[in-house]
Amino acid sequence: MVEGTRIRRAMKLLVAVMSLPSMGRDNPQAVWPGGQWETATPEQVGMDSSLLTKARDSALTGGGSGMIAWHGKAVLRWGDQEQTYDLKSSTEAIGGRAFGLAFMDGKFGSLHDPASKYRPQSGIPPEENKGKGKWPGAPYPESQALQGVEWAPADAILRKAEGGDNWPITWADDGNLYTAYGDGQGFEPKVDKKLSLGFARVIGGPQDFTGVNIRSRTGEWVGEGNAGPKASGMLCVDGVLYLLARNVGNSQVAWSDDHAVNWHWCDWKFETSFGAPTFLNFGRDYAGRRDNYVYIYSHDNDSAYSPADRMVMARVPLDRIRDRRAYEFFQVLDAAGQPVWMRGIRDCGAIFVNPQRCWRSGISYNAGLKRYLWCQVLPFSTDPRGPRFQGGFGIYEAPEPWGPWHTVFYTENWDVGPGETSSFPTQWMSQDGRTCYLVFSGNDSFSVRRVELKTKGNPLPK
Repeated sequence: MVEGTRIRRAMKLLVAVMSLPSMGRDNPQAVWPGGQWETATPEQVGMDSSLLTKARDSALTGGGSGMIAWHGKAVLRWGDQEQTYDLKSSTEAIGGRAFGLAFMDGKFGSLHDPASKYRPQSGIPPEENKGKGKWPGAPYPESQALQGVEWAPADAILRKAEGGDNWPITWADDGNLYTAYGDGQGFEPKVDKKLSLGFARVIGGPQDFTGVNIRSRTGEWVGEGNAGPKASGMLCVDGVLYLLARNVGNSQVAWSDDHAVNWHWCDWKFETSFGAPTFLNFGRDYAGRRDNYVYIYSHDNDSAYSPADRMVMARVPLDRIRDRRAYEFFQVLDAAGQPVWMRGIRDCGAIFVNPQRCWRSGISYNAGLKRYLWCQVLPFSTDPRGPRFQGGFGIYEAPEPWGPWHTVFYTENWDVGPGETSSFPTQWMSQDGRTCYLVFSGNDSFSVRRVELKTKGNPLPK
């Protein structure tokens, strides 16, 4: 009985707290956030900052983000405040109990009454939320830096190397692009057999390029689908090509000192998560890089063929890519918004969340716009042949490799098949960054489509 009374009192307190926003609107003297929270130090509101720091550090062990407020003022924050989380179960647990208590106390007459009868603003989105529905279904709010995209017409897409997919791509020291294909025979003239993993050099610009197949005894593999190793990421650093290969239980690093003719394979693998990893690409031969690290992204699954709830991230010094001991894994953003890195791969936290829609991706840095552009293909299709012929994808931007992420473009049904992977080659970006070319495996080909990125004012937010 005593315990039940305590729970009831706690729930009544919760209902009272939940009603505070409307109280704040009715009473202009009340302290409550408008567009932004007012801030205060813990000491200014009579709180112990050392205890709050301990609470924050404890919360950070579970990832995510949070804020502690007192009397309507934010006194401590951590993580990405703009990221949204799937909290349906928590909402049901709290809201359902509050609803039951309100009904027991006679706050409304019938279970069939609409909520708006008692709270007219229920179901009406806040004024500040207008415009957030520009990309229905997108996991992150629309970009404030990039207003949108304008795609070249579908009939202007340039397609070559029909019958092959994947196409991770990098800008090498010799000025050419290097790519890898799967389940195909490369560019014309095609190689003599279908390869699970083959290589090619792409020479020229996005509208007049030539693809040249590169034969490699130490790099080529055969095997349809998941029966053969396939490329999921490529990068060039100091004249050395690096490859991330999937379908090898889970993924493996290889390198070539002679532009993809001969490959050497590391004697270790990522055996936890990183089922389809990709490199973050900067400029020619990794020029214009943020720092002296190489960054790797993947959906959090052992298999390249199953979606995940989140994306994970690793980094490694650029001169130690072959050394497994040098890798660190993103865990969380600290109170200052800086990444916390851990040595253990099982300590990975989410760098991006989209439940059961995280899959294969490609990411590159747009130097003109000073933005990281991450292309993520959705893992479903109405076509039995998959996203190569029908499906959707999203493009997300951020000022740092770890976010915060915002949606530039999102669709679940593009006007053409988006392929199973896509990315923006940095060589094919205009100087101001506003004109880019998407390389994607739509129609089971090396497909190239121009896109104009529209900006909101100039300069872009930093």
